[in-house]
Amino acid sequence: QLFMGGFLPFSAIYIELHYIFASLWGHKFYTLFGILFIAFVLLTIVTSFITVALTYFQLALEDYRWWWRSFITGGAAGFFLYGYAVLYFQRSEMFGLLQTATYFGYMAVIAYASTLMLGTIGFLSTKVFVRYVYSSIKSD
Repeated sequence: QLFMGGFLPFSAIYIELHYIFASLWGHKFYTLFGILFIAFVLLTIVTSFITVALTYFQLALEDYRWWWRSFITGGAAGFFLYGYAVLYFQRSEMFGLLQTATYFGYMAVIAYASTLMLGTIGFLSTKVFVRYVYSSIKSD
């Protein structure tokens, strides 16, 4: 569940990550800010839909503890982002202790921030979904 919750949103931004990393670490200019915004909107939509779908499957199995699982499922793309950062570092021409420490330190902070952001998006969208589903249940 966590693999699918992280892989699908990550695959929505995989192509743009190369250009972003090249502009951050490769001293190249990034000029496609409209495409970056579209990729960000697509990332938020895919994250919320996947998290809601996986929470629905969890609730269908009568497991009502969805709060933290929805947050972790939504934020799992941050782990894939850090994995891509390791792959990018291996392909780059960076070397030395200072460059390695700076790169992995900053990428850990960026991956953590994206995990928190996407986890919050997943949790809030799941909260809206669960409130809507349980508000329509009538008990007599």
